[in-house]
Amino acid sequence: MQAPSEIKDITRPAKHICDALATIGSATASSELSFMGIRNPHMRGPNALRQGYSVAGPALTLQCMPKREDIYGAGEYENPELQLHRHVLYPAQAGDMVVVDARADMASGIFGEMMLTFLAGRGGSGIVVDGCIRDSAKAKELDLGIWVRGVTPNYHAQTEIIPFAVNVPVACGNVLVMPGDIIVADDDGVVSVPVAMAEELIERCSHHVEWEEFSRLRLSQGGDLRKYYPLSEAAEDEYRAWKAAQGAKG
Repeated sequence: MQAPSEIKDITRPAKHICDALATIGSATASSELSFMGIRNPHMRGPNALRQGYSVAGPALTLQCMPKREDIYGAGEYENPELQLHRHVLYPAQAGDMVVVDARADMASGIFGEMMLTFLAGRGGSGIVVDGCIRDSAKAKELDLGIWVRGVTPNYHAQTEIIPFAVNVPVACGNVLVMPGDIIVADDDGVVSVPVAMAEELIERCSHHVEWEEFSRLRLSQGGDLRKYYPLSEAAEDEYRAWKAAQGAKG
């Protein structure tokens, strides 16, 4: 198990990159990433505990492993500072996302009300747990996005898993997440964006969002689905004229 002294902080991307991805959302980010070679960036399993949050931020990661009592014993309860699920929260900054590989375990509540309150107080954007949290009623009252598989009354190491390492590569919802990857999460789910691909993704997504706005308008007016979604060559001239008109209005 990792010693707290071995934990490293993450490198954070510029805030405007995260803000742009939060506006773009998980659905468009996922589809465009697939065209860029990341076949399935969607974390399958964690869903929004409360609807209405759309956030993006760098990942602080927590890896859990199967419990083995000779490694994780009574000392962790006598000295809370040995509990690594606390240490993933300590470096949290405004906008950060905490991502937990909880092995899809449905019996351990990785965080409860008090730890989630701490993260919210630090300005964290949210948590993603491939498993459960506890104190869910109180958690829903926090200004914090929460994506989980479920909830449980049990505490973090009560049953079969233990926190093992912080800010290391993890698997969350069967997706590889590197520390500092940008997590995009909303009501549709959670997507992990490799930092090196973020700026190109934003450029691609901005174009996607723009033509979808045009197509949505035409479809709402009874337009032909075959012509407007996806945008066909037959609609390109009309789209460019619409775009120019929008620019003139601005």
